[in-house]
Amino acid sequence: MPVRWGIISTANINRKFLAGAFQAEKVEILAVASRDRATAERYAREHSIERSYAGYDALLGDADVEAVYIPLPNALHVEWSLKALQAGKHVLCEKPFARAAVDVERAFDTAQREGCLLMEAFMYRHNPQTKRLTELVAGGAIGSVRMIRAAFSFVARDASDVRLSASLGGGALMDVGCYCVSGARLIAGEPEQLTAQQTLGGDGVDIAFTATMSFADGVLAHFDAGLALASRDALEVVGDQGVLFRDDPWHCREPVIELRRDADVERIELAPVDSYRLEAENMSAAIRGEAPLLLGREDAIAQARAIEALYRAAETGRATTLD
Repeated sequence: MPVRWGIISTANINRKFLAGAFQAEKVEILAVASRDRATAERYAREHSIERSYAGYDALLGDADVEAVYIPLPNALHVEWSLKALQAGKHVLCEKPFARAAVDVERAFDTAQREGCLLMEAFMYRHNPQTKRLTELVAGGAIGSVRMIRAAFSFVARDASDVRLSASLGGGALMDVGCYCVSGARLIAGEPEQLTAQQTLGGDGVDIAFTATMSFADGVLAHFDAGLALASRDALEVVGDQGVLFRDDPWHCREPVIELRRDADVERIELAPVDSYRLEAENMSAAIRGEAPLLLGREDAIAQARAIEALYRAAETGRATTLD
């Protein structure tokens, strides 16, 4: 029996999630909610969704909805995740879950208390390209890892973009830099020391953010992220015997990993697969007790701690460590 899902809001990111979810096994998109009734009804018609609700609370009151996807602005993630969990719904919350680790801990405590599942939606982590990269690193394809470099940026041209709003939890680190942090942590573990710099814009958010993180065994990671930089996305893992390079590490549209050793370049190609589909399938399978969640409490809290520390480093101009 498919898991019946509700969508909290008609945010733009929905188009990617829905495209994957409609392909997914054991996933049924049953309902959508908007603050405006007409918007919800129109959205439901356009996407062939059976039920529409005026207000998010109304959707949470639907006993047939088992799980919800929350793509709201970052500042609303914790509030509506808590409300959904308290209503007995499993929750897939868009990244980044929160800027403060204590809020993430509170949400996972609530999920445990309510007997519900909660997952932060880093869709790239579900893609076979990501798994293959970690296998290559673990298998010694580049020797010992020494350096990680990552980038993710684009230009947010609309002044009303929620990603440029401090009150809504915007900023380059929160929106796109969080992928770079996640990717570095996936390869190297948890950072031991962090330094960062930022350029402010919008109504006071970081529109450019750059950081260096040091890990155990002398591994260093550097990344930059931006809402006012030309479109870029890359992840490079440098070892003492070679380099693994991904030109499209986050969207995984054309999954290719380049293994570079001196002048030789081996292209490791994988079949394209929708990361959002895999994410929805993993969550649904976990709800049915058929598979573990790929991402859980430990990863989400560690991610928030790193983001917290990076903002602290950027704001103080001093190197810092995780709380």
